[in-house]
Amino acid sequence: MLEGTGLTPVHQKHPDRVFDVGIAEQHAVTFAAGLATQGIKPIAAIYSTFLQRGFDSVVHDVVVQDLPVVFALDRAGFVGDDGKTHQGFIDVSYLRCLPNMVVSAPKDERELRDLLYTGVRHNGPFSVRYPRGSGPGAPTDQPMREIPIGRAEVLREGTDVTLLGFGTTVAECVKAADILDEEGISAAVVNARFAKPLDADLILEWARRTKGIVTAEENVRAGGFGEGVLDLLAEHELADRFLLGLTMPDAIVDHGPQPTFRKIWELDGAGIAARTREAIQHLSLPKPTAESGVSDPLPTT
Repeated sequence: MLEGTGLTPVHQKHPDRVFDVGIAEQHAVTFAAGLATQGIKPIAAIYSTFLQRGFDSVVHDVVVQDLPVVFALDRAGFVGDDGKTHQGFIDVSYLRCLPNMVVSAPKDERELRDLLYTGVRHNGPFSVRYPRGSGPGAPTDQPMREIPIGRAEVLREGTDVTLLGFGTTVAECVKAADILDEEGISAAVVNARFAKPLDADLILEWARRTKGIVTAEENVRAGGFGEGVLDLLAEHELADRFLLGLTMPDAIVDHGPQPTFRKIWELDGAGIAARTREAIQHLSLPKPTAESGVSDPLPTT
C-alpha cells in the first residue's frame, strides 16, 4: 500500500527502512511489534478501515506488551470517493478502549506532523488518525514540535457554548462559531487533539464556563470521542452540560464526496451551527412539571 499511504517517495529515499507487506495488516502489526522489541520505533501506516483486520495483533502484540508502535491511520472518517468499504468510521471506538493506547487526531497538516513526531518520541502505543485528501492548508515547512500528550488547545473563547472538535471537525467548528457569532451566540472552540487521554481539566473548565459542550467527530457515536467526553462529565456530576454529540451515522455510508456527506450528516460548519443553535434553544424552554408533563389518562369505558 505504498502509493495509498504516501510512502512511495519515502521508500525511494530510504529503501531499507520501508517495508510493504501488501494487505497483510495483521502481519504488519506483529512485524512492527517485533521491531519495537529491538529498540526500533516503527510506524505502521495502515488505512483506518483496514487496521480492524489487525486488531488482534494490536491488542496482544503491541498493547499487552506496551510497545512503542505508532499507528498512522490514513482515510479516517468520511473517505469520499474510495467507497463504502473504506469509510474510517470505527477506529476511535476500537482503539480508545485499549489500555496504554494514545488516540489522537490533528486539526491540520502542521499538527499531523507534530503528532507523528510526538508519537515517535512516546514510549508506548500511539495512534494518529487523519483524513483522505488535502487539509486546510497549514504550513508544513516549520520544525516539528512535541505536543504534550492529553493536552487540548483553546482556539477561540466564548461565553454561551463550547464546541469541542476532534480532528477534521475542528475547522468546521471554527466555521460554526463564526455563523453563531453573527446570530449573537458566543461559541468557544476547543481543538481536543486527543480522544485518549482526554484533557480533563480543560474540558471540565469549559463545561462550567459555558452553558455546555457540543462534541463533533468523524466516527460513530458508540465508543467514540463524544462518549468519552460524556463519561468524563458524568464522573464529575456535569452530565447535564453535555448538550450534543455530533457523529457519523449508525449506518454504512455509501460512495460519495466528503463535503456532501459532511453536509448530509451535519458535520460541516453550517450543520454544527444549526444543531448547536437548536440545543441552546432547547435549554431555554421551560422544563415540564408534574402537571404539564403528564397527559390526561385515557377515558375508561
